[in-house]
Amino acid sequence: MLMTETAHAFWTVAHGRGELRPTSLPGDADGMVTVSAHYSGISRGTESLVFAGQVPTSEFERMRAPFQEGDFPFPVKYGYASVGRVEQGPDSLLERIVFCLYPHQDRYRVPVEAVTLLPDGLPPARAVLAANMETALNACWDAGIAPGDRVTVIGAGVVGALVAWLSASVPGTDTTLVDINPARADLAARLGLRFAKPDQAEDNQDVVIHASGSEAGLVRALQLAGFEARIVELSWFGSHRPALPLGQAFHSQRLELRCSQVGHLPAHRRARWDHGRRLAKALELLTDPRLDTLISGESDFRDLPRVMPELLAGCADALCHRVKY
Repeated sequence: MLMTETAHAFWTVAHGRGELRPTSLPGDADGMVTVSAHYSGISRGTESLVFAGQVPTSEFERMRAPFQEGDFPFPVKYGYASVGRVEQGPDSLLERIVFCLYPHQDRYRVPVEAVTLLPDGLPPARAVLAANMETALNACWDAGIAPGDRVTVIGAGVVGALVAWLSASVPGTDTTLVDINPARADLAARLGLRFAKPDQAEDNQDVVIHASGSEAGLVRALQLAGFEARIVELSWFGSHRPALPLGQAFHSQRLELRCSQVGHLPAHRRARWDHGRRLAKALELLTDPRLDTLISGESDFRDLPRVMPELLAGCADALCHRVKY
């Protein structure tokens, strides 16, 4: 018997301001599970744009999170990296730890198909990286990384680091993680990756993946690509319009600039893969304990209205921030 059918959720209510609001859980029914959250993760890139009200009007519908409430720009309940214990549901899931693409909320009730069991060997505290790993896996598919490729990943945030980590696991690849922050060299070393600052990165690359979220990073990606190479843009700029030097070597080098976005699987994967299979694989890939290095901080859910503005104001050394319930 549940003690309460209410919960508390974090809402962005204005530019740079959030608050905890009470919410009622939907009625219990067959095919539903009730989850008590243990952790959630903050997706810095997307959530910073949401928190600042910078989601373009054209993307208001396409950028909705699976269990979002409210509408852009404000007020909105947003997020998609929750890990918790099933407290009510089918016997096969009862008391099990699951991942769900749910906003920051202490308890929630969703259809059973919306949760994914954590694999053996994956601690719940690390599983908050699942949505980031999904994005990284999708990016590697979009990039078409093959054995022997020279690959450069620009931007050593969580997603960029995960992309480089996956790329380096492909036999024979020569993968470099690039960032303007020299402190990221230590992160790269802990993940077994080679690191370079932007002015030290080698050119003539087969694949360049851009994940820095900056105009300068994307310009550098074009410069590092070799003849007929592929540049994969993984950043989401929101309402910002980066200026690119497409009148320079872009045409003569016959470069390919491709977008990667996690909302859809690449066309060449859709016949055999769906979102559920991709998420299960992302969770499986997170069982490597070295990935704990991508968690750079933790705070209590009750402090989120105070902590969120500080987190998203811009901290060069910050990676994934974990919320504890």
